[in-house]
Amino acid sequence: MAESVELPGRLAILPFRNQVLLPGVFIRIRCTSHTSVKLVEQELWQREEKGLIGILPVRDAAEMTSMDSVLSQGVASESGERSSKVQINTSDAQKIDGKSHPEVIHWHKRGVAARALHLSRGVEKPSGRVTYIVVLEGLCRFNVEELNTRGPYCTAKISPLEMTKAVFLEMEQIEQDPEFVTLSRQFKATAMELISVLEQKQKTGGRIKVLLETLPLHKLADIFVASFEMSLEEQLSMLDSVDPKVRLSKATELVDRHLQSIRVAEKITQKVEGQLSKSQKEFLLRQQMRAIKEELGDNDDDEDDLAALERKMQSAGMPSNIWKHAQRELRRLKKMQPQQPGYNSSRVYLELLADLPWQNASEEQELDLKAAKDRLDSDHYGLVKVKQRIIEYLAVRKLKPDARGPVLCFVGPPGVGKTSLASSIAAALGRNCVRISLGGVKDEADIRGHRRTYIGSMPGRLIDGLKRAGVCNPVMLLDEIDKTGSDVRGDPASALLEVLDPEQNKSFNDHYLNVPYDLSKVIFVATANRAQPIPPPLLDRMEVIELPGYTAEEKLRIAMQHLVPRVLDQHGLSSEYLQIPEAMVKLVIQRYTREAGVRNLERNLAALARAAAVRVAEKEQAVSVSKDVQKLASPLLDNRLAEEEEVEMEVLPMGVNNHEMSNTFKISSLLVVDEVMLEKILGPPRFDDQEAADRVATPGVSVGLVWTTFGGEVQFVEATAMVGTGELHLTGQLGDVIKESAQIALTWVRARVADHKLAAAEEISLLHGRDIHIHFPAGAVPKDGPSAGVTLVAALVSLFSQKSVRADTAMTGEMTLRGLVLPVGGIKDKILAAHRHGIKRVILPERNLKDLVEVPASVLSSLEILVAKRMEDVLEHAFDGGSPWGPHKIGTKLLKSRI
Repeated sequence: MAESVELPGRLAILPFRNQVLLPGVFIRIRCTSHTSVKLVEQELWQREEKGLIGILPVRDAAEMTSMDSVLSQGVASESGERSSKVQINTSDAQKIDGKSHPEVIHWHKRGVAARALHLSRGVEKPSGRVTYIVVLEGLCRFNVEELNTRGPYCTAKISPLEMTKAVFLEMEQIEQDPEFVTLSRQFKATAMELISVLEQKQKTGGRIKVLLETLPLHKLADIFVASFEMSLEEQLSMLDSVDPKVRLSKATELVDRHLQSIRVAEKITQKVEGQLSKSQKEFLLRQQMRAIKEELGDNDDDEDDLAALERKMQSAGMPSNIWKHAQRELRRLKKMQPQQPGYNSSRVYLELLADLPWQNASEEQELDLKAAKDRLDSDHYGLVKVKQRIIEYLAVRKLKPDARGPVLCFVGPPGVGKTSLASSIAAALGRNCVRISLGGVKDEADIRGHRRTYIGSMPGRLIDGLKRAGVCNPVMLLDEIDKTGSDVRGDPASALLEVLDPEQNKSFNDHYLNVPYDLSKVIFVATANRAQPIPPPLLDRMEVIELPGYTAEEKLRIAMQHLVPRVLDQHGLSSEYLQIPEAMVKLVIQRYTREAGVRNLERNLAALARAAAVRVAEKEQAVSVSKDVQKLASPLLDNRLAEEEEVEMEVLPMGVNNHEMSNTFKISSLLVVDEVMLEKILGPPRFDDQEAADRVATPGVSVGLVWTTFGGEVQFVEATAMVGTGELHLTGQLGDVIKESAQIALTWVRARVADHKLAAAEEISLLHGRDIHIHFPAGAVPKDGPSAGVTLVAALVSLFSQKSVRADTAMTGEMTLRGLVLPVGGIKDKILAAHRHGIKRVILPERNLKDLVEVPASVLSSLEILVAKRMEDVLEHAFDGGSPWGPHKIGTKLLKSRI
């Protein structure tokens, strides 16, 4: 029997956070904190072998609450921390510093006295901090009567519970108790059985058998259970068990539980090993193959990658028929070696199947038509008809979310906001927007994809766009759909027929994908500069919405509300440095830009901003140099500032305060654009309103209106005569249609002269003895179209009559061989072009009156619209004083719009 230990009435306390030391257990700790180092020095190091300290568990507030609830029910928790074992290494992180907050620490009422078996002192470099490594042996339990703080660590008044003379006398009686004898036999039997199981599994246990035979059972219970996994609740329960019977009973329960868990694990293992399925056998074989590859140095973790790919495919949400196809391809890939030629292509194909959004859709937010209208108005100025159509489209989507809406195709010149309208639709619906550029696409495989048998094959642009979007219902913008072409590689426009047909795109078949994909949830929006190049079957699948361009007033509003703030922000400026008055923006519109959109207007505003940026940057540099000079002139102040490099300070000249200095700098840096600055930065004006008057000053010139991909334009037609054989010469990069219009115009003029005998002798010789040359200026620009007939006739009549056409009048329209004026297209664009060029009168075919509804009222109010049914009406309106070939009774209306 061990000798009794005399404990002092007060012990120094070393706290253990969420950790318990049991009697008979050895533990190794490393002390680095100030509190623990002082305790070891004063209580152990200086007293050598006589030093004793108390190990007292402490708990956090959360641990305390959960533990109390478990202990009150008599059930041990399984979620505690790892307990101290023999020769356990701990750190200061497991201890409580004396400066800990008392409100979150709960001291246990019962602890264990410990003595030091080994002490070693060390010094950390380069800090010089002293550390101690202590090996402690748990001796006996004690109760805490009173806990005080003396100096850097805590001390406690204690009462011993074990290893006293009274306890030893009591133990002699307990060992004779039949109940204790029964518990001892049961504990030994369970412990020996556990040791036998562990000895078979780990080939250990001999030393534990020796302890089991030599140590007293009440001590062995503490040492034995400390070797197993125990929760903090179970450790504290063992610490609180002073009665040897209770302690032995709990130890028997813990050992038996550990033994049963080992048996259950063995039984499960045997059952699993006895029921290996075919897939499990294949897994084992693959693991063996992987081990062989590792030994050969030929392992690149392909198996792990394929497993990750398979999990990704399972979570992709593919339809059942496509999932079967993907599984078949995956099984084929698993049988291939990475060195085989088709391995990479199959793997890339499966990754595409896994990345496609088969069912992942963005949830549409509740459509708010008023918010959508406000968004359109804030992003786009004007475009009333277009906005109304978009609001109608959104209203239908609100009432019937699964409705098959039409494919909107915005047609208009560059710079009018076609692409940004698609972004606004996506924002209003709460969907992702994907842009697919079709400009210059001539290969059908760009739409349908390449077949996987070809080298370098890839999916089409639609499937690739869906992969980038990550959802199956984005707003897909088909940009520049009119610029696709066809050659020997196929016709992309024909491939788009299936894409844009809601009855067919439910099972769109990409050649690379080789499985049907549902495109019916995608909202398609197309843009084009012209509708004519789009094949009629493709155009029939889309609803064309024309964006003709902006008037000068609309451009002014767009510039002031959108362009000027954006340009200033892009160049790092603000209104404190550059101001562009509205009058100057109007001059830029009138004199430097005559486009349908606003891109050139934005470029000119950017040129003004760049000039202002240069001036501001130069002034800031000059101010910084002046600051440096002033600092050199005040060395007493700079000596103090030199020590603090991060402190910035501005030294002001005498007599000037901060407010005056900042105001002076702002005023000197502010740049207000005026006419002089416009000409200095943008150069001389490129356009003026006198161009038409100067060019029509001589007979033989007329003003026509044409439509181009960049919007409406004013086109001058010049005609002259020379000695010859009566041939017609045409120049100016003209197409076949406009050449035929010129031949028809000359034939009508000659027939008019012959039928009505209007020409004098010299004029008849002018017709029959001279060649006629008609030229369209800007000869490098190709021209064609059916709307120049009346303009050609006016130029020829002006040449033959030697009477000039009115300079403020422009005309458009085609004519028949009998002189009937036919309607033409692009009326809104042409009228806007006439308005931009300062034209005051416009002659239109009578059947084009219905197209004036689309022209803004502000433009119509500044123009005089003249309509003509026959060619004689055009001549009557085009010349001062009426037609030069005699009076003609005009049977058409004269419009002077004052809307």
